[in-house]
Amino acid sequence: MKKTSTAKAEDIPVLKREQLGKGVRGKYFRQYAQGSNVVVLRPEIFKALPTSEVVNPALGSLLAVTRETIRLTSRSSGRTKARR
Repeated sequence: MKKTSTAKAEDIPVLKREQLGKGVRGKYFRQYAQGSNVVVLRPEIFKALPTSEVVNPALGSLLAVTRETIRLTSRSSGRTKARR
């Protein structure tokens, strides 16, 4: 069963803009940025990876492959002299 609301529209005070105070731009920007990760995907990528449950493992495995191939293709720390 649905509970009936005890507050009526007449009981809620109507505030004017002046009563709300001055707004501060960017007050919650840092908190929002920490808790929000929104990425816009191209339609063809979205068809292949429609949910975060699919995207996260796919990107994780891609990252693992990238790390392995960097080790295989990176140059040695010392440069060899060119033969004349």
